Amino acid sequence: MCCEQDNKDLFRTIVRRGAAGLMLLGSTLWSLTAHASFLPPDLVDSAADVIAVVVLVLVPVGGIYLFWKVHVLPEVIAEKRHHPQKEAIKTLCILSLFFGGLLWPIAWLWAYTKPTLYKLAYGTDKHEDFYKEQAERKASDATESEDLETLKAQIAKLEARVAKLSKKESRAG
Repeated sequence: MCCEQDNKDLFRTIVRRGAAGLMLLGSTLWSLTAHASFLPPDLVDSAADVIAVVVLVLVPVGGIYLFWKVHVLPEVIAEKRHHPQKEAIKTLCILSLFFGGLLWPIAWLWAYTKPTLYKLAYGTDKHEDFYKEQAERKASDATESEDLETLKAQIAKLEARVAKLSKKESRAG
């Protein structure tokens, strides 16, 4: 009885291994006609060419542009904040571009600092462009106030005409 059981187990093992071997052989023979992609080979080649152009040309150009924009950012911040030393920050940004970005953190910090010693020395903590812009704004505000007065006068004239026309209509009606 023990031997019969061992024989049955041995037979089952042989059958299983044989079936697995046949499936492996079948899949190997069937894969001779398989392709690596569901797309036609010509389309795969042209797609690979496009990807190569993008990687070799557009990615470096985009990287250089991004590098440039990040390294000019302290200059933009200094101009927005009317930093009195914005020309020096601009120079440091340009130098940082040539030195591979080593000076960029200094320019970034400088753009965000408030120059207290500059104010003690020169009496102001804003760039002179700030005061020019303020003068231009005041001049344009004066012009706008004159324009506003002119518009108010025209509105008053139109309201008077509307009032006259409404009186004529009420008399005629």
